[in-house]
Amino acid sequence: MLVTDLKLFRPDVNGRDVELRGSTVALEVELQRRVEAGLEQMLGIRFVASEYATGPWHRGRIDTLGLDENGRPVVIEFKKGSDSGVMSQAVSYLGWLRSAQHEFDALVREVLGAEAAESIDWRRPRMVCIAAGFSHHDRVAVQWLPERIDLVRYRMFEGGLLSLTLVDSSPGSPSGVSSRRNRGRDTVADTAPTVPAAPSSTSADLVPECLRDLYGELDGALTAWGEVEVEVLRHYIAYRRLVNVASVIFRPKHEAILVYLRLDPDSVELQEGFTRDMRGIGHLGTGDLEVRLGLAADLEKAAPLIRRAFEAA
Repeated sequence: MLVTDLKLFRPDVNGRDVELRGSTVALEVELQRRVEAGLEQMLGIRFVASEYATGPWHRGRIDTLGLDENGRPVVIEFKKGSDSGVMSQAVSYLGWLRSAQHEFDALVREVLGAEAAESIDWRRPRMVCIAAGFSHHDRVAVQWLPERIDLVRYRMFEGGLLSLTLVDSSPGSPSGVSSRRNRGRDTVADTAPTVPAAPSSTSADLVPECLRDLYGELDGALTAWGEVEVEVLRHYIAYRRLVNVASVIFRPKHEAILVYLRLDPDSVELQEGFTRDMRGIGHLGTGDLEVRLGLAADLEKAAPLIRRAFEAA
């Protein structure tokens, strides 16, 4: 993935654009508290615990524990600068997480409730490293590690602005359930060696035969706006960047595909039988706007909504 420095501009008194200079935080805890306060909105992760001690054997203290929108346990570590030890720390804490499943389950049950605890997906726990920067070796290591690790770079700007940029991401094992789609951009993976895939479910296992042609067109539309990670979960397929942007569910009896977009329904003119406001209505997947697709013409009509969702992500 090719990631360039984020540049922000504001007009001066003469109407000319002036670049805002990014900086790092003075204290690591300042970044941690800021992200924890907006954890679900920024990263699609529900807060579970902060500064959590891992016990005498692991001898660590995890900055933040959470549960993401796809039900995966998440460990988040913050570094105010660039730290060459971030990858070894990530692997160590993920090791603790796998060995402490009952402890984490009980913690989620206590903080988020029984329903959240019962939805935990232990197939691929996730690590999010948030730092001012990452080395080339960090980004190469991510591609080889069997764990799910996201490298996120932060910048602070005047006026209290905070930016978070996904620098690199490993789908983790089993590697067959997730892939990254990239249209027209250079990536580290273009020249990196390929890690052998483990047998696992794929989109072919989830997509009904009667909907495969339509889904093929939909997949193209959902991956047309830059690099997108496509993840096959138990009941739906997620298209994500830092957070899920779209969730795809199949209804073969009705020969329809339901797409849940991360888009404010109030910003859309709803059409009965095509779009629906899902706020307050329980459903599989994530996203407040439901789009129902039965024909190629429906997909053409949905294209502007898909574009808006990904441009806002």
